[in-house]
Amino acid sequence: MYQAAQNRYNTLPTRRCGNSGLLLPAVSLGLWHNFGDTSPYENMRALCRTAFDNGITHFDLANNYGPEPGAAERNFGRILHDDLGVYRDELIISTKAGYEMWDGPYGNWGSRKYLLASLDQSLRRMGLDYVDIFYHHRMDPNTPLEETMGALAQAVRSGKALYVGLSNYDGPTLEKATAILDELHVPFIINQNRYSIFDRTIENNGLKAMAARLHKGIITFSPLAQGLLTNRYLQGIPADSRVHTDGRFLKEKDITPEKIAQINALNDIAQARGQTLAEMALAWLLNHDEITTVLIGASKTSQILDNIKAVQNTSFTAEELEAIDRISK
Repeated sequence: MYQAAQNRYNTLPTRRCGNSGLLLPAVSLGLWHNFGDTSPYENMRALCRTAFDNGITHFDLANNYGPEPGAAERNFGRILHDDLGVYRDELIISTKAGYEMWDGPYGNWGSRKYLLASLDQSLRRMGLDYVDIFYHHRMDPNTPLEETMGALAQAVRSGKALYVGLSNYDGPTLEKATAILDELHVPFIINQNRYSIFDRTIENNGLKAMAARLHKGIITFSPLAQGLLTNRYLQGIPADSRVHTDGRFLKEKDITPEKIAQINALNDIAQARGQTLAEMALAWLLNHDEITTVLIGASKTSQILDNIKAVQNTSFTAEELEAIDRISK
C-alpha cells in the first residue's frame, strides 16, 4: 500500500495564487500527455507518486486529455482510488472544458449546457465530489461572456468546484471576464496559458500584464516548448522524437537549422549557470513575479526529479535575461 514520503513538503516552495488564499507548488504536474489509454498504467502511477512524494500537490487535467478524450481523467481516477485518494485534502485537482469533447452542438466551446455537463462527466470519471479548480479552456467568440462566466459561477455554487480559472484568454477578454466574475462573487484566481522562452504570446496579447494588474495567478503550460527547450534537440531531431509519432503539437518543419542554433545558444547560457537547458527554461519562468507555477509533463519519473531542480536557482542577471531575449526573439 502506497504511503507518501514524510518529507514531501521539503522540496518545493509554494507560491500564493494571485491575491487568493490558495498556495500552489512552484512546479505542477500536467496530464496532457502520457496519461491516455496508450500509456502503461503502472508508469502513470509511478509518475503521480513521484510527483507527490516531492511536493507536487497540483495535478492538472482537462476533459479531452487522452487519447481517447476522457482517458486521462479516468486513469487519474484509478490512481486516486489505488494511491492518492487518502491524501485528497492535500491535493489540488483541476480540470477544464472548452474544446470538443463529444459529438453534436453541446459538446464544445463555452455554453452553460456544455460546461456544466462536462464538469459532471469529469467528476464521474475521476470519482470525485468536487475539483479544486474548474477552467473554461478557451475563449468562445459566439457565446455571451456572461453565459460562460455564469456557468463557472454555478459550478462553484453547486459545490462542484472550489475555484475557477480561465485558459487561453487574452488580456482584454480577461478584464471583461473578471468584471463579470467579481460581480457574481466567484473565486476566480488563475489563468492557464502557454508561455516559454520561445513563446511570448501572453507578453504580446496583454494577458500577462492584465493578470498582474488584476492580481490573478498564472500557470504556464508547454514551458519547455514541447521538448525543444531540453537537451534532446541539440543535435537535431532525435529518432524517438514525438515529431515522428505525434505531429499534432511539434512539427518537423518548425525545427529548422536556425531553431537548432537558438537551442544550442540557450544551452550555453544554461551550462554557464550550472543548469540544464530544461532547468533554466523553467527557472526563467519562475523568475517572473506574475507566474505562480509552471506545469510540466513527464513520461519518466526521472524527468520530474530533473525538472524540480529548477527551483534551486531562479535568479538571473540582467545580462543573462538580455541574452536570452536576444537569442529567442
